[in-house]
Amino acid sequence: MLDPQHLTVYGIIALALGFDYINGFHDAANSIATVVSTRVLSPKAAVVWAAFFNFVAFMVFKLGVATTIGKGTVDHTQVNVAVVTAGLVGAITWNLITWFYGIPSSSSHALVGGFAGAAVAKVGSLKVLLPAGLIKIGVFIIVAPFVGLTLGFILMIITYWVCRRFPPAKVSSIFRKLQLVSAAAYSLGHGGNDAQKTMGIIFVILLTAGFLPRETQDPPFWVVLACHAAMGLGTLAGGWRIVKTMGQKICKLQPVHGFCAETAGAIALFGATEFKIPVSTTHTITGAILGVGSTRGLHAVKWGVAGRVVWAWILTIPISAAISALMYYPLSRIIKF
Repeated sequence: MLDPQHLTVYGIIALALGFDYINGFHDAANSIATVVSTRVLSPKAAVVWAAFFNFVAFMVFKLGVATTIGKGTVDHTQVNVAVVTAGLVGAITWNLITWFYGIPSSSSHALVGGFAGAAVAKVGSLKVLLPAGLIKIGVFIIVAPFVGLTLGFILMIITYWVCRRFPPAKVSSIFRKLQLVSAAAYSLGHGGNDAQKTMGIIFVILLTAGFLPRETQDPPFWVVLACHAAMGLGTLAGGWRIVKTMGQKICKLQPVHGFCAETAGAIALFGATEFKIPVSTTHTITGAILGVGSTRGLHAVKWGVAGRVVWAWILTIPISAAISALMYYPLSRIIKF
């Protein structure tokens, strides 16, 4: 029979996989909003398409992002299981709030903020935070959407020039097919970067509970499979409130625009994952959509909606950190290790 400590650890791992599932349906819009809004795929077909590529991403990418989250943001020697639990509760709470209001916020930054807030609450000092990792993540709050915007704008201009002599119907027909490829590439990038963030958290749980030696460098393979599966299942559920914001409210998209936005986002995510940088897939694809829309003039983008999205980005880390810090105190009385 399992002792109470083992049961607690397995329960918290289940909570982490629950966060991964919520991450999947919260961020499903990142993968499917453009392909649904352009009517290239039906909503049901789109989530199946995205979920499949979310899952198989473990076959493509190395686990550098998981290590950055697990060991690069907070001094893991000062972390206990109560800290991890409080961090997850804060991240899940913020994700559900933003999902309810249809706001495309970052699950990644909610997780980082929650983890950091709970750790500071435990230690009572900011010294528990690792500046190098947090600065890298903070910089990419700005860099990721800017890279997405720039790549989306450039790809759209190139595409306009290449297709300038094609009739509109021909362009639409070509890019309806190409958008299947770009949506698959973006979903691969999404799964490769986002699923690793939960892997990092489960990795910390296993280290702090003594289930793995402290010198272990990568999470076990069962953790990799479980995180990709949970994210894929969450994507299948579809975050339809956020899909509407991403695919319809920021700017109107046609298949050619969807292809350029998804391709720009995929390039940015592949690069970030290769360099072990946990970026926000939400920020990246939103930037790409803004870049694509801007090629038709600034009036083509609904900047009021974009502004509300940016405010959610700014608030994500501090609010999730505050929720987790508050949750740490009652949880630390229940979870003693």
